[in-house]
Amino acid sequence: MNKQKSFDKLKANEGALYLVPTPIGNLQDMTYRAIDMLHKASIIASEDTRNTQKLLNHFEIKTPQISFHDHNFRERIPELIGRMLEGEMIAQVSDAGMPSISDPGHELVVACIEADISVVALPGATAGVTALVASGLPADQFTFYGFLPRKKSEQLTELTKLKDKLETTIFYESPYRVKTTFMNMATVFGDERPAVLCRELTKLHEEYLRGTLLEIATYLEENDIKGECCILVGGISESQLLEEEQSTWEGLNVLEHIEEVMQLSQVSSKEAIKKVAKLRGLKKQEVYSEYHQD
Repeated sequence: MNKQKSFDKLKANEGALYLVPTPIGNLQDMTYRAIDMLHKASIIASEDTRNTQKLLNHFEIKTPQISFHDHNFRERIPELIGRMLEGEMIAQVSDAGMPSISDPGHELVVACIEADISVVALPGATAGVTALVASGLPADQFTFYGFLPRKKSEQLTELTKLKDKLETTIFYESPYRVKTTFMNMATVFGDERPAVLCRELTKLHEEYLRGTLLEIATYLEENDIKGECCILVGGISESQLLEEEQSTWEGLNVLEHIEEVMQLSQVSSKEAIKKVAKLRGLKKQEVYSEYHQD
């Protein structure tokens, strides 16, 4: 167990890691606290120093940078940990949005925790949640997936794992692959599954395409789009889920059905009995008695 009182160590002038969000498009989304932290930091660990320098120039921040990305993080982490142990405050930023979400940072966070160094996250912009709340799809529960595999076979495999989720699922995608991705989604999730494609978030040409997977896939066949994309796919309806599950157990008796649910869902017999009763439209006591042969 690790207990962190984030600001106690700071009073003792001990070092810390600050995870600082940057705008996902509109520079006005930079917070006062984020700007202040980048001013105060000893050094800024940046995914792309050239990209971050534009941000620093805009806000007249003179703090030096050090590169920290997917290709050098293993070499950088010991150096950064050493500096924080000596009392330095280090700010880490990605090219856009929150560090560690589809960007470098997780390994550095883990290393700081192991070294008993405070990790402080500043709140700020993140593309997935920004798109979600304006999508029109349910936002009370959601799954964030990020980038799907590039190979078609691997992508189809991952989508198959996600197709029965009841909540909205959030994906990131390149504009060069988004057309193929939507076709694959329509194949796995079904043409009529509700979805939203959002691009150029917070920028002048921000755009939402709302419709079914097939409608958006058809649009993309006829139109080229630019800008990083966020895809949101609505969850499967409970009626559709029940129909799909029914097709898998229609040839099973009650006992076989319970055993299958226990194996596939990795649940106890008690939970499996409740699910089987619901699926078959039976009373739970009837299913319980048959399972236990009372």
